[in-house]
Amino acid sequence: MMKKVQLHNRIDKRVLKARMQQYPEQRVTLSFYQYHRIEDPAAFRDELFAKWFPLGVLGRIYVASEGINAQLSMPSSNKDPFIDSINEISFLKGIRLNWAIEDNGKSFFVLKIQVKRKVLADGLDDETFDVTNSGRHLNAAEFNQLTDDPQTVIVDMRNHYESEVGHFEGAICPDVDTFRQSLPIVERLLEGKQDRNIVMYCTGGIRCEKASAWFKHRGFTHVHQLNGGIIEYARQAKDQGLVNKFHGKNFVFDERLGERISSEIISHCHQCGKPCDTHTNCRNEGCHLLFIQCPECSVKFDGCCSEECREIIHRPTEEQKLYRKGRAQARLVYKKGRANHLKKVSLEE
Repeated sequence: MMKKVQLHNRIDKRVLKARMQQYPEQRVTLSFYQYHRIEDPAAFRDELFAKWFPLGVLGRIYVASEGINAQLSMPSSNKDPFIDSINEISFLKGIRLNWAIEDNGKSFFVLKIQVKRKVLADGLDDETFDVTNSGRHLNAAEFNQLTDDPQTVIVDMRNHYESEVGHFEGAICPDVDTFRQSLPIVERLLEGKQDRNIVMYCTGGIRCEKASAWFKHRGFTHVHQLNGGIIEYARQAKDQGLVNKFHGKNFVFDERLGERISSEIISHCHQCGKPCDTHTNCRNEGCHLLFIQCPECSVKFDGCCSEECREIIHRPTEEQKLYRKGRAQARLVYKKGRANHLKKVSLEE
């Protein structure tokens, strides 16, 4: 009788995280997305897990009836078998893979493939507009040429905590927490600019794929998007010797929390105000706030965002659990860089 393939991780994430830190083999990190009609997302999800788990793939993959959105890592030795597995899927064959720029291979520690209603939470009703009518895709050279024109409007479609540590020069950076929130705010910021060249960018391209189609539907006539996002732009700029118009660090949604695109540090420690672009999560598990912290403040606050959290982590474990049980403070993980006790430094400073 054939042994049933395990299709879910069953090991404690803390064990997996510790194991990853000791992992000796070189790993590579990549991301990709594809909008495509998937008739049975649950079955497709199981198919992917069965293919990728034996290859040592780790990461966070969302599958929905509208397509797939994947961020993952794997042993370097399994790069070719992984690409072969991608090419076995008709709608993914030959897809562009965005390979990480600054990569230590410790980006993920568990394989998590989830079925979602959408691969990207955008708040849009896809039945009301043509989601395939996206903007013109630009490579790095085309992006540089078009953005040399002072009349071109550059829009960062990412969240405030992403653009705070890195963005393209001259870009509009909306003060938003989520992609869903950004769409109406960006539309207001672009009022009166319907006939100008609009160039959108994001981390790997998926947000712009949907946003550019939406803004064309809303009456913007010259909408463009950076193909492959910041990740692919940085790669092309380096390989082709192009001027790098991106300043700072590219925020990424994995254990690395960022990859350096330029040597500039454009943001500040949220606790002391020193130049710094290192994101971290507060060590207090009842807070877990994402914020920017310099090495000196990390030592001073023991990796916490405040004296209160620092005091909490030194309490007995059981007392900490009782303290955070049912407390609204735990939701601060979703607030990202927003907290009254932290400094908010504008992008212009």
